[in-house]
Amino acid sequence: MVYRPWAMDLKQMIEIFTDGSSSGNPGPGGYGVILRSGQHYKELSEGFRKTTNNRMELLAVIKGLEALKTPNQQVTIYSDSKYVIDAIEKRWVYGWLQKGFAGKKNKDLWLRYLDISKIHQIKFVWVRGHAGHPENERCDQLAVAAGKQKNLLVDAVFEMENGRVNLL
Repeated sequence: MVYRPWAMDLKQMIEIFTDGSSSGNPGPGGYGVILRSGQHYKELSEGFRKTTNNRMELLAVIKGLEALKTPNQQVTIYSDSKYVIDAIEKRWVYGWLQKGFAGKKNKDLWLRYLDISKIHQIKFVWVRGHAGHPENERCDQLAVAAGKQKNLLVDAVFEMENGRVNLL
């Protein structure tokens, strides 16, 4: 067999930059995501009328992963959220799962993350928030702007768990 590096099935590394925000915590909030791979670049964001910063940080990661069209991708996720990164890297989320998330918040999102994370090879990198990291700063801008939009989405699980659901 002849070695032909140009014939190899090379997967392009995908970078996902994420940030979440909430004004009031809980309050209106949003997430921002940048997906980058080679020459490809995409921004995602959405705002919610009542949520928390941690929910938006985690939702940003989920939305970034859900945006990938091909399974089994090598993905590096950059986040300033110790909540998200520590829960995953230190494997706390798996202990929470075994205990049915008793006493833990954001079960719906953690289950969603665990589901989507199974189909990719994911590495996390922590970045200091508000420290001049260009992509993190852009994600913060996207998240904050999304949370200030009119006609914000309803984070129905959060509002139901916190006794307020008015879908009108």
